[in-house]
Amino acid sequence: MNVYYTGIYIFILTFLASTFFTVFVRKVLKNAGITDSPIVTEHQHKTGTPTMGGMAILLSMLIISCIYFGNKNLIITCMMMLTAGIIGMMDDLIGLKTKEVQDIIRNIYKAPIKIGKLTLKTGEEARVATEKAKEELKKFLAEKKVEIIGKAPIKNEVEEREKIFAQFLIALFLIVTGTVSYTIGGVNWGIFVIPLVIFGIIGAINAINLIDGMDGLAAGIMAIASAACGFILLLNGNIAFAAPFIAISGICCGFLVFNKYPATIFMGDTGSFALGAGYATAAILGDIVYFAVIALAVPIISVIISLLHRSKIIKLPVEPLHHTLHYKGFSEKKITAIYWISTLIICITLIYFYGFF
Repeated sequence: MNVYYTGIYIFILTFLASTFFTVFVRKVLKNAGITDSPIVTEHQHKTGTPTMGGMAILLSMLIISCIYFGNKNLIITCMMMLTAGIIGMMDDLIGLKTKEVQDIIRNIYKAPIKIGKLTLKTGEEARVATEKAKEELKKFLAEKKVEIIGKAPIKNEVEEREKIFAQFLIALFLIVTGTVSYTIGGVNWGIFVIPLVIFGIIGAINAINLIDGMDGLAAGIMAIASAACGFILLLNGNIAFAAPFIAISGICCGFLVFNKYPATIFMGDTGSFALGAGYATAAILGDIVYFAVIALAVPIISVIISLLHRSKIIKLPVEPLHHTLHYKGFSEKKITAIYWISTLIICITLIYFYGFF
C-alpha cells in the first residue's frame, strides 16, 4: 500500500477511535464525579467538567497499536505513552483532594488596588493565594474596598521534585528498550545519548503539561506539530517512523471534537504526560529531533518564559503566559487561535525549508 494511503488510513482510524473513546470516557468520568475544580478565577464556570480524559487518548493509542502490532516504533511509543499516562493519572488522582479553600474577591473601590502580586482594577476579580495577600485582605475588607464573592478549592499537588523524578523514571523506560540510537541528528552522542533522552522526555512532558490550561490548546498544538513531523517522515517514504506521529495527530483531532471551546472534557495530566512522552519518543526513534523541537516552539517558549518568571528575571501578573494574556483581556478562543496559528505557520515554514536540505 502507498505510504500516503497508509498514513491517511492510520489518521482516520485514530480519529474515529479517539472520538468514540472520548465519548465513553467522558460519560464514565461524569458518572463517577471525577470533575475539575479550576483555581483560575476566570475559569470557575468550568467547574464540573470531567477531567482525566487522557484515558481516551491512551485507549486510542492502544487500539491502533493492536492493529499495527508489527510496527515496533508504534508499539514502543504506545508503551511510553501508557507509562507516562499512568504517572500523570496518579497526579490527577492526588489533585482530586482539596488542600485548602481560598477566597475569591472583587474590587469594589473606585480606584485600582494592589493586593499580593496583583493590581485589581475596579470590578476585577482575583483569588487570594499568597500569605501577603491574605493579610492585606483583612485591611481591604475593613476599608470596604473589596468583597468576597466566592471560594476556590485548591488541589493537592505532588511536589515539583517528586514530579521531575517520576518523569525521569519515564525516560528510563525508553532507554532500557535498547532502541535508542547513539546517533541523533547526525551526531554520534555515545553514552551522552542517555542524558539527551532524559532531557527530551522531561522537557516535552512539561511543555505540554504547562500549555494544557485552556480549552483545546494543548490538543490543537499537538495535532499540528505531530502532523507536520509525520508528513516530513512520509516524504522520505518512512511509514514505520511516521506512524506514531500520525496516530498522535489523529488522536488529538478526535479528542478536540469534545475538548475545543467550550470543552466538555479535559485531558488532565493523564493526557498531557502521555502526549508529551509519546511525541518525544516518536521524535527520538524517528531521528527527527531538531524538526520536532522547532515544531513545538510555542509551548517551549511558554516554558522558558515561566522559568524566567520563577527565576524573577521577568515578572508576569499570572503564570503561565496564556493566563497572562487572558488576564490582559484576550478571550480564551482568541488565545487558542493565536497559539494554533503560530504553530501552523512554524510547521509550514519548516516543511517548506526542509526541501532545501
